[in-house]
Amino acid sequence: MTTTPRRGIAPATWIAMLVVLLVDLLTKEWALNRLSGGRTIDVVWTLRFNLHFNTGIAFSQMTGFGEFVGVLAIIVAAVLLWWSRKQELPMALTAIGLIVGGALGNVVDRLFRGEGWMHGAVVDFVDFQWFPIFNVADMGVTVGASLLVLSSFRSAR
Repeated sequence: MTTTPRRGIAPATWIAMLVVLLVDLLTKEWALNRLSGGRTIDVVWTLRFNLHFNTGIAFSQMTGFGEFVGVLAIIVAAVLLWWSRKQELPMALTAIGLIVGGALGNVVDRLFRGEGWMHGAVVDFVDFQWFPIFNVADMGVTVGASLLVLSSFRSAR
């Protein structure tokens, strides 16, 4: 079945993208204000808010590759937005928005939380103490990728 590409990006994609981006930026600002100076906030069980700066890729691996990761995230976001025009399933459209919003949230950190182009550190603060520290943008990418895989199974049926 061939689909005709829509002219623009679907509202579901825009909404998911903007919500993730806005919540990510607001929570990172909160974390910077409340958790600076080594302060932590214990929430429940092993969940703690603990400020961490990540200059590498996922799970703080490959420190120093921030420029590469930032540029790659922008390219992936652009390709996903272009590809979203061919999607029809609401789950896929929402998933793409979650991924793009999360990618852009971390790109904003790389652009503006350091010295020089793409030399910034991503603000992470959600800490389970048994899992790498992460942020709302990371949640958007992870949940979005999971939903995208799930929607591909649904569209295959």
